[in-house]
Amino acid sequence: MTTVLGNLRQFWQSAGLFRYIAKRLLLAIPVLIGTSLLIYSMVYALPGDPIRALAGDRPFTPEVMAQLRERFHLNDPFLVRYGKYIVGFLHGDFGTDFQQRPVAQTVSQRLPVTLRLTVVAVAFETIIGITAGVLCAVRRGSFYDNLVLVTTTLLVSMPVFVLGFLAQYLFGFKLGWFPIAGIRDGWYSFLLPGLVLASLSMAYVARLTRTSMLETMDADFVRTARAKGISESRILLRHTLRNSLIPVVTFIGADVGALLAGAVVTESVFNIPGLGRATFDAVRNQEGAVVVSILTLIVFFYIFFNLVVDILYALLDPRIRYE
Repeated sequence: MTTVLGNLRQFWQSAGLFRYIAKRLLLAIPVLIGTSLLIYSMVYALPGDPIRALAGDRPFTPEVMAQLRERFHLNDPFLVRYGKYIVGFLHGDFGTDFQQRPVAQTVSQRLPVTLRLTVVAVAFETIIGITAGVLCAVRRGSFYDNLVLVTTTLLVSMPVFVLGFLAQYLFGFKLGWFPIAGIRDGWYSFLLPGLVLASLSMAYVARLTRTSMLETMDADFVRTARAKGISESRILLRHTLRNSLIPVVTFIGADVGALLAGAVVTESVFNIPGLGRATFDAVRNQEGAVVVSILTLIVFFYIFFNLVVDILYALLDPRIRYE
């Protein structure tokens, strides 16, 4: 603990850290603009007329449709529409959807739901993944080790939506352990979808932890500690585990953004009113402003957590310095 705090003070006193953060933030600006342009162009290229989709079974009159198309700038060329969106976005105005609801209001209502789902998924990924990986390394070649390897292979090869439906049927319909849809039961409602969302990441974390632990257990400093008569439990916790967690922490931190993006499928399967479900509905209704705002926000979170991971990586490994 003292070593980590010492690294923290030394690292933050280094001017190279602030130059590195400033450089990463400056590089994030063209990434966000390029991402929003790519997403906006994909939504723009979708077939169909969003105004007709908005009308549903009762079509609007030609006059009303013309007014709506003019109000939402649908008659403007692509670059003009995108330019108006970016100008509003930079001023904090994310625009409105076709129901005249501010996009910022939709995001503020849905974001806490998705963040709660992501927190549950990260908790499952970290606790179960690392624990399974450590036990596999300690019991290398055992029945437990082989069982985890087979299970992780199945999780990696199975699509999330298939796993979601199977989890709903088994743990919801058959056993009745968890609610199968909605968030009426508070945090308890997020356990099953969080487990499904984290399934692929748990498999990767377990395998990564196992591989990293096995490599560290064969390192020279571990043999030296064992030759000095240090207990196996102390070697495992103080030497092997700490050094093995460096790539694992890097993966988990970078994976947070991927979990936010992966919530699109999970929230749709479990009918959770989060950003993922809002994105799915917005794509179906060709709500360009909603799709671009939500996905750009997810990209921002992805960049932010990658920056945090880079800083944590240097704290865990004093040999790393950013200039």
